[in-house]
Amino acid sequence: MLASKSLRLGAQAIKGLTRVSHFPKSVCPTTLTRRNPYVQDGELFSTTATGTADVENEEKQKISVTFVDKDGEETQIKVPVGMSMLEAAHENDIELEGACEGSLACSTCHVIVMDVEQYNKLEEPTDEENDMLDLAFGLTETSRLGCQVIAKPELDGLRLALPAATRNFAVDGFKPKPH
Repeated sequence: MLASKSLRLGAQAIKGLTRVSHFPKSVCPTTLTRRNPYVQDGELFSTTATGTADVENEEKQKISVTFVDKDGEETQIKVPVGMSMLEAAHENDIELEGACEGSLACSTCHVIVMDVEQYNKLEEPTDEENDMLDLAFGLTETSRLGCQVIAKPELDGLRLALPAATRNFAVDGFKPKPH
């Protein structure tokens, strides 16, 4: 998660490139030639992000997500954009196991997206996720792994049902603690 957040912030910084000065192609120093990724058509760019308010705004942006447990009890939480549902559940003491800690090596963070329209807004599951979902208890047409469902603005109002059980190879009753 930390690596993907760093990549996302880096990409946003690059989007915020600003024009520092303009050099006509004929007088561009040889160090500012095509080999330099910060020079395009004679314009020198800085990697200093001007849109830091945009980055901060996106980090503060949260969506509403409702988890429905096996007894039908609903817990509504606010999830920051970019966070997985597994991480959000752990931060809010929702019993979503995640034995492999989001490394796509188990199916214990299996969730069921309750609204087909919301399910269709998610990215297609990868082959690795589908392989793990095949091991999930109570698999449905709208099943996903919580570690692979990432909060984004268009998912505001997402409702996720937790299955009645999980298939974990650990000792019965074992509940790993999130780190």
